[in-house]
Amino acid sequence: MNALQQVSAPDCADRVAEVARNTAETQITVRVNLDGTGAAKLHTGIGFFDHMLDQIARHGLVDLDIHAVGDLHIDGHHTVEDVGITLGQAFARAVGDTNGIRRDGHADGPLEEAPSRVVVDSSGRPGL
Repeated sequence: MNALQQVSAPDCADRVAEVARNTAETQITVRVNLDGTGAAKLHTGIGFFDHMLDQIARHGLVDLDIHAVGDLHIDGHHTVEDVGITLGQAFARAVGDTNGIRRDGHADGPLEEAPSRVVVDSSGRPGL
C-alpha cells in the first residue's frame, strides 16, 4: 500500500479543501481534491514550479487549483514557500481524520531514463 492511500475509499466523504493565505509578500489560494483525475490549474508566475506542481497532480491523480501572486520582482522564494505552506494545509484539511492512512511510505520507479524515488511523511512536519 502506498503512503496516503485510503484503505476503504468507498466509505470516504469528499476529500476536498480550499485554503487561502495572504501575507505582505503573497496572496495565494489553493483548492485540492484528493480523489481527482490529475487536473491542474496552476498560476504561480514561476514556470518550473508550475511544471513540478503539475507532476504532483498528474501522477498523484490529485486535482490542484493554485493561484498565487507574489513579489516575483524580488525573487520566487516567498511564492514557493507560501504555496508550499498553503498546499500542505489544504492536503491536511482534505485528508481529515486520517483514519486508514499510513503515516509514511515510499516508492521507487523509472522517470523516463532516470531512477526516481518519492518519500512521503504525513505526520505533520512542514516541508515541500
